[in-house]
Amino acid sequence: MRALRILLILVVILGGLFVIADRVAVHFAEGEAADKLKSTENLASTPDVNIKGFPFLTQVAGGSLDDVEVGIKDYEAATGTAGKTIRIDDLKADMKGVSFSGDYSSATAASATGTATISYAELLRTAKSEPTEVAPGVRARVVGLSDGGNGKIKVAVRVTGSFLTVPIDRTVSLLSTVTVVNDKVEVHADSLPKLAAISLAENRVRNITDFQQAIDHLPGGITLDKVQAAQDGVQVSVKGSDVRLAG
Repeated sequence: MRALRILLILVVILGGLFVIADRVAVHFAEGEAADKLKSTENLASTPDVNIKGFPFLTQVAGGSLDDVEVGIKDYEAATGTAGKTIRIDDLKADMKGVSFSGDYSSATAASATGTATISYAELLRTAKSEPTEVAPGVRARVVGLSDGGNGKIKVAVRVTGSFLTVPIDRTVSLLSTVTVVNDKVEVHADSLPKLAAISLAENRVRNITDFQQAIDHLPGGITLDKVQAAQDGVQVSVKGSDVRLAG
């Protein structure tokens, strides 16, 4: 009995030491992965990396990790226009089946899903904001984007000018649908604003109210999946396969 008790104590001690070593190793690996991702993606700040699953050391011995979560606070994505970017907030991605090279210089996830937010202020920068003629003597431009409820964006359009010598200066609101079309965020007005006694050219109005925004070069090659209007901005879902984390 004494020998069995000693054996059990040794097993508990060794098990505890293994857990400690495993947690120390995973903490070190998360820090190294975060630094590597910051360098690879040229990020302004160090991202959060959370390697899930236990034990970590046996996963490493097998050459792959089951689940890795990555969080990037602010990410400047390309817009398709030279020199212009759009800021994406709180990008969070869940990477599954992450394999890595023998020297740990590169890592690739079999699949990835995630979420992010584009603020209405950022999205407004992509709209055609300069005044545009929509009828003789009447100009309009988008001056605000906000949550319209039920997954819609409320678009505020300011109309200025004069009609039959009567000055016009008013802001009208309309609801728009936001979707992903050909890897772009598309905002499309459900209906167009109307002004009494003034006939507005639909194609000219839609040149202002409707717009697309490309969002390119997301981390690791992930792409847009779905978008939906929310209280603080447009919520974006992303996805990808063979996503490169490093190297």
